Amino acid sequence: MRRLLLAVSLSAGLASGAFAQNAEIEANISAQIQAFKADDFATAFTFASPNIQRLFGTPENFGVMVRRGYPMVWRPADVRFLELRQQGGALWQKVMVVDGDGRVHILDYQMIRQGNGWKINGVQLLGNSDPAA
Repeated sequence: MRRLLLAVSLSAGLASGAFAQNAEIEANISAQIQAFKADDFATAFTFASPNIQRLFGTPENFGVMVRRGYPMVWRPADVRFLELRQQGGALWQKVMVVDGDGRVHILDYQMIRQGNGWKINGVQLLGNSDPAA
């Protein structure tokens, strides 16, 4: 009986840790999207990993890339978090974004843990999807 209680207790502890991690990752992505909606690229840039920050150099360059390459993230009509999974040693958060024209886009956010929390280390556009299909 004690082993069962210990196993249940450990499982609950791991699950709550995973839930907290998931919530932190979702909060990070949501905050970046809110900053994009406000055209606050300086704040949005702070949610990017050091690698992404080095790649783009300035929040302005980052903003140009987002507006041109990921307009659905810059001006989403709806955002929904799907699965969080580990793949190739990295955590990937799948996100469904509906753009202003009602088109559905599935994106995969690679997340890395830094000393000051989770950072976005890249985004892949997986494709468009029609939820009615």
